[in-house]
Amino acid sequence: MSTTHTDRLRALLEPLAAQAGLDLEDVKVTRAGNRRQVQIDVDTDGGVDMDTIAEFSRVVGEALDASDVMGDEPYLLEVGSPGAERPLVLPRHWQRAEGRLAKIHLVDGGEIVARVLEADEDGALVEVQPVKGRGRPKERRLEYAEVARARVQVEFNRKDDEQLLDEAADFDEGDDGAE
Repeated sequence: MSTTHTDRLRALLEPLAAQAGLDLEDVKVTRAGNRRQVQIDVDTDGGVDMDTIAEFSRVVGEALDASDVMGDEPYLLEVGSPGAERPLVLPRHWQRAEGRLAKIHLVDGGEIVARVLEADEDGALVEVQPVKGRGRPKERRLEYAEVARARVQVEFNRKDDEQLLDEAADFDEGDDGAE
């Protein structure tokens, strides 16, 4: 059985990620001039902070240097998180996207934009947004087998966020700093 370079990297990195309490989301190796670039994405239910990324990067660098997985060629290590527009591939990705808007391409060729309301191991309950703002959002249960691909969308004008900002402004105006 032949294993790819990425498979060998994953075999080395998975236990390190698990030990750090992280999920290893993606591993990519690309050529960057005369060296290789190793890109690793990790995540947790609560997201990852910069200190966690830095510590995991240190651990990974030591493990790569101590192993022969990268051979003798120089490499550039980049550790990060999946980002704001992450693809939704596994049930845990859908669960972490609860409350977020997603663009979902269906196996039958359709496409919807929906808010992920809740997710489990088999599928997700989503609120399908009306086309061009006409009508009301409708709830729909999507089984993962119906989804060809899906990606979280960045929202700049989410109404819930604006309402929170208004409430925060009202709170600040009433607070004179006296205790």
